[in-house]
Amino acid sequence: MKNTALSHVHEALGAKMVPFAGYNMPVQYEGVNIEHETVRKGVGVFDVSHMGEFFLKGENALALIQKITTNDAAKLVPGKAQYTCMPNNTGGIVDDLIIYMIQENEYMLVVNASNIEKDWNWISQHNDLNVEMENRSEDWSLLAIQGPKAAEAMQSLTKVDLSAIKFYTFEITDFAGIPNVVVSATGYTGSGGFEVYVKNEDVEALWKKVFEAGADWDIKPIGLAARDTLRLEMGYCLYGNDITDTTSPIEAGLSWITKFSKDFVNAEALKAQKENGVSRKLVAFELTERGIPRKDYEIVDTSGEVIGEVTSGTMSPSLGKGIGLGYVTIENSKVDSDILIQIRKKQIPAKVVKLPFYKG
Repeated sequence: MKNTALSHVHEALGAKMVPFAGYNMPVQYEGVNIEHETVRKGVGVFDVSHMGEFFLKGENALALIQKITTNDAAKLVPGKAQYTCMPNNTGGIVDDLIIYMIQENEYMLVVNASNIEKDWNWISQHNDLNVEMENRSEDWSLLAIQGPKAAEAMQSLTKVDLSAIKFYTFEITDFAGIPNVVVSATGYTGSGGFEVYVKNEDVEALWKKVFEAGADWDIKPIGLAARDTLRLEMGYCLYGNDITDTTSPIEAGLSWITKFSKDFVNAEALKAQKENGVSRKLVAFELTERGIPRKDYEIVDTSGEVIGEVTSGTMSPSLGKGIGLGYVTIENSKVDSDILIQIRKKQIPAKVVKLPFYKG
């Protein structure tokens, strides 16, 4: 089990630690609902240093990225980030990731912790373009400072106007007295804020300064359990649940990041899916009676026929009801369709809804 550079800090704070993607990670401190509320209304800090960082450099770096990802990275300019995914050869997804254009011919790819080795091997296998690749996942830490008060609470730590950093753009700047910090207006919560990339040796000093700066805003450390309820309220996909190596971006509702204006791995098969339609689709649903949907629960139609399965589910802290994502047959995927979730021996009624669940 690997530790992040801050695992000892979380333990000292009394966090409940769990194994996650091979790392010893804080799952909660005070409790999921309190931590969730902190991020929705104020500001909270996640240690997500388990994420992977790859650096691609060279005149063919963009060409390699275009080949392995579905979104159009040619639209990036220095200081801009892009959400995308890497398709495999069989209609599924290797991983979803964020690409940061650092400067001309230099990019940072941020990948999921559980997929670091798989992704590295996949990209290396497609690198016949002599692109210089560096896996810096073990050297970098990442704090997600999230919530509507994040910009205000953190402004004293930098000269850059944090409120001016637009969604999916970033600055490389001095932050908390540390040079060359990547401050990115990205996150996985839907409540605004920043993701801050820093070298491991600087992260403990950064953590302390972030909490000092945010004290007047009642800043709190937040665990991975609240990260999951926050992302699910927004309908953001989680790799390993809602997207996997057997789900296609078209089925998963990721057509918006799948651009056929360029060629990429398995593009023809995915284009055919988009044109001809798919037989199942990822939908969002809310329970209309009490219950908590969980991953792998069966979804049935009103005649009792199994039509799919839940991929993510929880009791929404903001809405006070059971919510989830799951794949269902295309006939049952329209908004307002009535479906049932098999929770143990009961079939609990639910309705297909439009995302996001939480509208702020």
